[in-house]
Amino acid sequence: MRGPLVTGLASVAVLGLLLAVVVVAGGSAAPDERAQAPATASAPVSGPVSSSYPGWAPTTPSPRVTPSEAIAAGLRPSSVRIDAIDVRSDLLPLAVDAAGVLIPPDPYDVAGWFTGGPVPGQVGPAIIAGHVDSRAGPGIFFRLEEMTVGDAIEVTRSDRSVVTFEVTRVEQYPKAEFPTARVYGPTPARELRLITCGGNFDPSRRSYLDNIVVYAVQQEGIT
Repeated sequence: MRGPLVTGLASVAVLGLLLAVVVVAGGSAAPDERAQAPATASAPVSGPVSSSYPGWAPTTPSPRVTPSEAIAAGLRPSSVRIDAIDVRSDLLPLAVDAAGVLIPPDPYDVAGWFTGGPVPGQVGPAIIAGHVDSRAGPGIFFRLEEMTVGDAIEVTRSDRSVVTFEVTRVEQYPKAEFPTARVYGPTPARELRLITCGGNFDPSRRSYLDNIVVYAVQQEGIT
């Protein structure tokens, strides 16, 4: 059942590096509560459920290539293409506001890239999030759960290079059990995560109960 989306908050302590809050976009209902970015990785991440954005969770930037280095060099992802589910989308930057709250993509039909994580093609898990649907209809990641192992994901970057990733697995997690460290933690390889809402829709809470996470690894070379 599809309908207006909401978020779940993953409560996990990830040790070793400074954390930042990441949104996993879902729907367009107005928010009533939002998660704050924790000050350090030693403190557990917890908070109330929001009414708009599923899968709030911390992310740990790669220790080898930091987001600030990429941004300073002017390298950013500009668009994503997924032929298997007929997705073509520009990528909006996802950032936090002055209060430390992540601002999700405004249009439901456009995906976003979290600027606090690696640029796709750099070491670590780059994060792209999108709405599954909205009151107006299907969102950009409406068919994300249909992806299968071996599907290709192409990300075009601001220098016109194209980075190709291959899907290694597709998982569905209850929001209350969101595996933050597995999804957002540092990796030795160049990886990508695509995230949206999924599972059953709870009309009493106006929320999907799960998150869909697509894991992908970069293929050799950048074209």
